[in-house]
Parts: sequence; C-alpha cells; structure tokens
Amino acid sequence: MKTIILSLFIACTSGMYAQLPDSCKLNIGTNLGGLADYGTEIPFVDVMKNCREWYSKDFDGNGDFDTQVADSMQYRADGYPTYLPQTITGRAVPQIVSTIWANTDGWTSGKYVVLFDGVGSISIRGGVDSVVQTSGNRFTFYPVISGGNYIEMLLNSSSITNPVRNIRVLMPGSELTYTTQPFNPIWLDKARIFKSFRFMDWGHTNGWGQADEYSWEDTTLFNWQDRQQLDYYTWTNAKGVPYERMIQLMNTYDIDGWVCVPHRASNDYIDGMATLFHTQLEPERLLTVEYSNEIWNWMFGQTNWCYTYGTLNTGLPWPECTVPYVQNCLNRWTTVYGTDIGRIKRAVGLQTGWLDVSQRIVYTMNPSSFDVICPTYYFGLDEVADAVLDSLGTSATTDDIAYWARKNRNTNEKVWLNGIKTTIADSLQKEMYFYEGGQHLTPTPFGTMPTYADALLNIQRDTAMYHLYDEWFAYLRTLQTGDKPMQLMNFSLISQRSAQYGSWGILETMDQDTNTIKAPKYAATLHNMLQSGCSNTTSSIQENTPQNNIQIYPNPFENNITVESSDLAIHKIEIFDTRGVLIKQLHVFKKNTVIDVSDFMHGVYIIKMHTTDKKQQIRKIVK
Repeated sequence: MKTIILSLFIACTSGMYAQLPDSCKLNIGTNLGGLADYGTEIPFVDVMKNCREWYSKDFDGNGDFDTQVADSMQYRADGYPTYLPQTITGRAVPQIVSTIWANTDGWTSGKYVVLFDGVGSISIRGGVDSVVQTSGNRFTFYPVISGGNYIEMLLNSSSITNPVRNIRVLMPGSELTYTTQPFNPIWLDKARIFKSFRFMDWGHTNGWGQADEYSWEDTTLFNWQDRQQLDYYTWTNAKGVPYERMIQLMNTYDIDGWVCVPHRASNDYIDGMATLFHTQLEPERLLTVEYSNEIWNWMFGQTNWCYTYGTLNTGLPWPECTVPYVQNCLNRWTTVYGTDIGRIKRAVGLQTGWLDVSQRIVYTMNPSSFDVICPTYYFGLDEVADAVLDSLGTSATTDDIAYWARKNRNTNEKVWLNGIKTTIADSLQKEMYFYEGGQHLTPTPFGTMPTYADALLNIQRDTAMYHLYDEWFAYLRTLQTGDKPMQLMNFSLISQRSAQYGSWGILETMDQDTNTIKAPKYAATLHNMLQSGCSNTTSSIQENTPQNNIQIYPNPFENNITVESSDLAIHKIEIFDTRGVLIKQLHVFKKNTVIDVSDFMHGVYIIKMHTTDKKQQIRKIVK
C-alpha cells in the first residue's frame, strides 16, 4: 500500500519558522497492551491467540484443575500436542491439555465459531451458552461476557497420525474474513486514533524467552529461526506477537511503529529482524528501534541478565556493562539499513528518576550510533505520599490523590525531566522521545493492596484525572524545542483498573461507553491530540487524491452541517467534544449526509469520518 500521509499539522511544519506553536509540539502515540487470557484489549478476531498456555489434566476428568505436567508432554513446533492423551511418568492417569480465557469482559457478544484441523475431540465449558457441533471440525458457542466469566477449552483426544492443530476461535462475523482481515474492528476503532504504536508489550519484551520472570540465568541466545511464528497456537507466551503482524498492521493502516529487540537475541536474530522490517515495512513508515526495555529496572529479567553477563563479559560496572548490548544492537540495525538509515530512529532508553545512571549509559555510547534519548513522562506517588495516603485509609479522596500527584510532579518528575533535557538531550543535541508515560498512581511497594484503594480506583474515572493529564501535557510542551513535534508514547491503550498493580489503560475495555463510564485519561489525551489544526492524528489519503476530498459546511455551523465526500462513501461519523466525550454517532454508508446539530452548545468539536476504504479523516468544527 503506497500512500501519501497528509497530517493535520502540515501548516505547522512548513519550515517557515524554527519553533512550533504550543498546539503543535506533541506527537502522541501509544503503547499497545500485551496479549493475555485475562486482558480486555483484544486486537485479533481469532481469540485463540489470546488463550493461556497449555496446562495439563487427567484424561478421566477426576484430577486437579492443573496437574502441572504440561512441560513434560510432547509438542509439535506450532505448540500443539503430538497426540493425546499422553502417558506421563509419575501420573497414574493419561494426560490431556487445556487452555482458558480467565476473563471475557472484553469479548464481543454473539456467535463464536471454532475451527480446527486434524482428528480429535475438543470440548468447551464455563461461561458459554448454546454449544452447537456443526461438523467434526467446526462448532459454535455464545460466550457469557459480563461478570468476569471464564471459558475453558479442553483437548480431549488428538490423533498421532493427524493431530489436532490450527485451532481458531473466531469472533462474530469474522469466519469469512479472518485470514485477510485479522484485526478486531472494535479494537481498531479505538487504536487508530493514534498514528504511532510501541510494540513493547506486544513483543513480550520484558523477560523475553524466559519460562517465568525469575528464570533469567540461562545464557542461551536465540537465533532468527527461534522467533515467534504466525502458526504458533497462542501469542501470550514469552515471545509475544509475530513481527509479521506488526508490519501488516503498520502497512495496512499507515501506522508508525516502535519495536524492542529481545535482550537474548543473537546477532543472527538481530540481523534477521532488521532485514524483515527493512524489506517488508513500507518506506513511508517511520520505525523507532530500541534494545529491550528498561534494562536498568530490577523487576525485569533482562536487567538481571544484562547486569550478570555484561559484568562477566566486559568487566565493566553497572550500568556501563549494559551498553555493549545496546551498542551492538543499534550498530547492526545501522548496517542493515545502510543508506536507508533515515527510515528509522535509533533509541536509547533512560532511567528518568536517576540522572547519573542515564548519563553513564548515554555517554558510554558512540554518539553517532543513536538518534534519540528516551525517558518516561510518568507522574506518580512517592513513598511520602503513599505513607500519608495510607494513614488516611478509606477516608482518602480523589482530591487527596490529585494533591499528592501535583506535589510530587513539582518536586520529582519535573526536576528529573528538566535535568535530562539540559544535561543529555541539549548537550548531545539529540531529540528527546518518551517511550512510556501517563499516570503512575500505584502503591509503595508496588503490588501491595493500599488502604486507600477506593480513592486510587475512583480517580481513574474522575474529572481530577482529566485536569492532571491536561496540566502534564502543558508542561511537556515546555520541553520541546526546534521544528519537530516531540514523540510521546502513552502507556497504555486498554486495561482494567487495579489499585494493587496500577490502572494503566486510558480505556478499560474496547467498547467502553465513555458517557456511562467516564474515561478522563482518554478524553484528555484526545483533547491534546485534536485541540488544533496541528493534531498528530493523520488522515491517510490515496495517492493523487486531494486532501479536501471531504467537505464540511457550514463551519462555523448553527443548526445543521453537511458532510460531503467527492470520492468514497462514508460509513460512520463520530463527533466528540474537546474532552473526548462522544456526542453523536451515525452509520451512514453514503457520500452526502446532513447532520442535525441544533442541540449542540456553542464551542469546538472534533468530527471523525470513517470512509469505506478503512481510512479516517479528522477535522475541527465550531459552533
């Protein structure tokens, strides 16, 4: 797909001046959530890719929920058992395998179709209604999608000569199109508000290739052939989503990307990954490349791995011992891209709250080998704030949370970011990107249940959060210099609230009705993306098609507006206020539409038009 991308901020980047106006300074993208059987972000119509890894059960159904011998069973390269049931040493009863989706709150209601190849028997139970066997290799069911229901699938038997494989669990209406249109349209509708995605969690970067978060002692490096494959039964495992799907998403929907190279990638793997993106990603797509993720964060296996083996191999102290891994990775991408090096941004991740660590990493690097330095733009609660809030307990309010978040920003995050900007970005004359950011309102220590849990949950839906985000974006604009917008990668798109482990998503579910369940983080982010004609949300127009192929008039308007397309039909129109709240939605499927807006208050609105070629155009309208 060769396209010309016409951004709504073209007028602000015409080169007539060196400094952008405030409204043009931020280019906001988002991190995508990793696949999980309990997650509410479901990007693929084949939800088999979201299932949990196999666990084992007794064939007769009388044993434990998980007999914990799945690792002792025999599997094909695609992850399916070679046959079932299997006799395992130490188990009196032959074993089968099962998988589960622990939470169906993010699922779409309707009829799901299960297809599989091979000879065997599959059963399904839990939160399902009306399971219907339509043929030997096809059955349907209706999931119960409220109240945190689960669905369990059991592989009861599988032929040794023609084993069960290629199981597909297809969302309603996708059976005929899933091979050509693998992405969930409901997810796309939310995700494509952004035009840049960071695939860190999609690629299961944290602890990549590890059996669990603590198993980092293995020194084995993985070759390119060991990457995640498209036909592997689930992508919730330690290798994540295949790169081919990332490339397909970017090419099909004109999305820029950010990829993280696994910390245990061999040179063969690094070269293969760079070559795949170089040859298959459209040249118009800008790709940011980073080695692993947060290799200074001791929560993650890659930090322990890089520290242990970096020290042994180089004799350098921490954090300098991690630099050879970063340097080698970026050098190899540089070699693969050669004269096309302008198509990528080579990034070095920094520790926002520890300037000394960041300086020692960056200043050990070859300055010509990277293009951008990348801290985070989180704001959160420090130990003092957590202690005060814990003392308030159940009497803590959202205003208390907001007070301490603002106080901490002034004494912590702003000081840290100003230091990075001055001593690293400005000193080296490098662009500053932000690989993650947003609210980081979590307890201390992380993972404990705070006494002020209710306030921590409530602020996620409170107007106070909207103002915290809006203020924070205003501050971040002060860090931008020059004639390029500064890249921010929101963390993250969709996830449920948790007082214990953090409420990371700007949306809680893909189909969240923001009029009923408020989404202030989403609203503030959308407002800061769309508040002016300099939005980083782009319209993708086919080559040789005029930018104004959709006309909206009158603008300003009073009682009616006309949306008129000279090219493709429009299948959906959405109008948002500047808080990001959806005011009106129409399904039209025609080129010309008159919309009654007589009940709108005077002010600024954002209109988003979806055309039948799966593109979007976004404009500002005023009453």
